[in-house]
Amino acid sequence: MKKVKITVLKTTLDKELAAEYGAEGLKACPMLKAGQVFYADYAKPEGFCDEAWKAIYQYAFALAHGAGNGLFYYGDWSRKPGVAICSCNDGLRPVIFKLEATGEESEIDYQPVR
Repeated sequence: MKKVKITVLKTTLDKELAAEYGAEGLKACPMLKAGQVFYADYAKPEGFCDEAWKAIYQYAFALAHGAGNGLFYYGDWSRKPGVAICSCNDGLRPVIFKLEATGEESEIDYQPVR
């Protein structure tokens, strides 16, 4: 299994939807900021947002297990092999991530119980 590099590309705020549905003073996500980098494999990286992980983990899992050599979705989505651009599922203030396959081997970071 390989590590996957997760880069926060940008945080956003849909002003139109936020004006209609958002809480007073709503701003872009307070949990993450553009430029942050995390490394993952099968598990959420330390300090990464739980809700964002739920939305992107399947891409991280696929890249960690060898999907980095080809294109996702028959090549009609991302044009770069080993890269997925995805977001958390916050409809008012989504965070956009770039996930990249790496050649760096992942190591078990827990103590097996058996």
